[in-house]
Amino acid sequence: MDIRFVASVSVVSAHPVEDKRLFVDALGLPLQPAGVEDSDYVFSEAVAGTRHFGVWPLAEAAMACFGQASWPDTHPVPQASIEFEVDDVQAAAQELEARGYTLLHPTKTEPWGQVVARLQTPDGVLVGLSFAPWLHEA
Repeated sequence: MDIRFVASVSVVSAHPVEDKRLFVDALGLPLQPAGVEDSDYVFSEAVAGTRHFGVWPLAEAAMACFGQASWPDTHPVPQASIEFEVDDVQAAAQELEARGYTLLHPTKTEPWGQVVARLQTPDGVLVGLSFAPWLHEA
């Protein structure tokens, strides 16, 4: 597996409005709404040290991983998400599965064009293998 770079770091938040106040109002990060209807996700691609930093509402993370608005009791509630950019998400996901890791969902393409497969660490961190086409544009 060839990790190209850390594509995204997100705080997974059960309280996105309160966390937005911390990260935007108190810390001054230039976070903006995702522009998706009914989403509290805020992000920036202008925070030095990462290609994408976000505050990801827990309900939206649950929907992305499990197709439901609540996090299942069978998995630890995540506090953070990190995504690693790879050229071939499907091959990278298969490599992890061959090593005994269980994916939360198979490789899929999100509505915004990102290809992603995710798993979770025993401590609850969401780990994504990702290909985001806009991160490769000149």
